[in-house]
Amino acid sequence: MDSFNKEVEEKKKITEVKIFPIPFPLEDIKENISISTNTLSTASKEQIINQAFKFHSQGDISEAVKYYQYFIDQGFKDYRCFSNYAAILQGIGKLKEAELFTRKAIEINPNYANAHLNLGNILIDLGKLKEAELFTRKAIELKPDFAEAHSNLGNILRDCGKLKEAELFTRKAIELKPYFPEVHSNLGNILRDCGKLKEAELSYRKAIELKPDYGKSHYNLGIILKDIGKLKEAELSYCKAIKFNPDYAKAYYSLSLLKFSDKNMRWREQLFSEDILVNKSQKDQIDIYFARANLLHNEKKYEESSKFLQLANKLKLDLNPSNSNTLINKSSTLLIESDKKEINKKVCRN
Repeated sequence: MDSFNKEVEEKKKITEVKIFPIPFPLEDIKENISISTNTLSTASKEQIINQAFKFHSQGDISEAVKYYQYFIDQGFKDYRCFSNYAAILQGIGKLKEAELFTRKAIEINPNYANAHLNLGNILIDLGKLKEAELFTRKAIELKPDFAEAHSNLGNILRDCGKLKEAELFTRKAIELKPYFPEVHSNLGNILRDCGKLKEAELSYRKAIELKPDYGKSHYNLGIILKDIGKLKEAELSYCKAIKFNPDYAKAYYSLSLLKFSDKNMRWREQLFSEDILVNKSQKDQIDIYFARANLLHNEKKYEESSKFLQLANKLKLDLNPSNSNTLINKSSTLLIESDKKEINKKVCRN
């Protein structure tokens, strides 16, 4: 229990946890949420869960966990508790446990759209896209104006290669929630995949208009500008992405592909520092290792590059063992053809 709470405490500052709406207004339960962990044994079921909701809504995740865990340990069952607790577990990467508790929430209340949406998110992280699609569609069926569900379904369909349908659901999400910068950025991704680069550029710029410090949108805009040959503007966009998110590994990676200069080593040194790996998720660590590998390939330091590829490969396989084909493809893109030829020449000479 203590080690779990320590883990939550360490990660809560860097993990954006999906918190679903608190089931009832806090002002209606103020008198019932003053219990401490020392008096839990005498507290009622409702007092315990209300205290958990209070801490959760205030962003005090480690304290919320104490009450959720006590509630569950007592054998109490409440779909709100299971769903909210699962959201915390998902946020710290405990996906199997998160899946279990979310399924319990759905079992208790099959009409709870938020739980269906969150289960879809968890299944995406587990690489189970078909099942994720089913639960996300169910969330929309239960709550037709659920913008987040429409957006998530668009992302799933994009990953499945169903671009036309993905575009429809993403545009529906924007119709329901026009000031949702992440969805405008998602639409840009889909349009880019469809080859509609000008429209994609407009979507990314809209996302930036809504959220000027949104590093991901600057990064995505950089990808488009690079694709249409505006290399200087692309470089500026990547730099803005890094400015607003100094640990954005993908931006470092793309910038390294676009322009590598020995005269500007500051960002490169940051990429290779151990500090950049501190408190990073596995996905971020993978991108950092790929970025390092690419730079080392450009420098023709093949052995060092290979070591970082191996680290990225190991993390990727640990994260999703069933996704080895994607891993292989991503690794291959880093093995620049000229580098392969150089390696072959060395083999021939030997």
